[in-house]
Amino acid sequence: MNSLILVNSRHAYSQDTEQDLIPVHKDYPNILLEREAAHALSLIMEQLDGWRFIVPASGWRSLEEQLTIYEESLQENGPEFTAKFVAMPGHSEHQTGLAIDLGLRQPDIDFIRPVFPYEGICQKFRELAPAFGFIERYPTGKEHITGIAHEPWHFRYVGTPHSEIMTFKGLTLEEYLA
Repeated sequence: MNSLILVNSRHAYSQDTEQDLIPVHKDYPNILLEREAAHALSLIMEQLDGWRFIVPASGWRSLEEQLTIYEESLQENGPEFTAKFVAMPGHSEHQTGLAIDLGLRQPDIDFIRPVFPYEGICQKFRELAPAFGFIERYPTGKEHITGIAHEPWHFRYVGTPHSEIMTFKGLTLEEYLA
């Protein structure tokens, strides 16, 4: 598993190795991540008692699933919204098994834009994430670099010490790899 693989609008994902996907938690058997990323996520959640307050909205996606999400968003939300918040099929980090969208537990979870505020348990997760290999992938003010709108709910496993260096220096994955 290459945890530093870059997938964005300019770099397509090409799966060249078998993925080792596992459920992120027993209560969410259909939300999958690469084994190492899932383990790191479970360690953060154990430390925070996070599963009581935070739900996984989306993990690994197949190319077919990403195509369906993209086409449905185009129909329901239009091209401008879709270009900001939904990666084109073949260009989604979710296909790597290293990306997770998280939401604050509430009655209705928006699958594309789950609520994940900069306060409370969500902020505690965000602060702990780099020590466990995760970064907030699409920070505000970096849209021109990532090509994706600010997504406070989207976390990417890059492993340590990369996550800690990137967070300390305020770098996106694109900037870090350059």
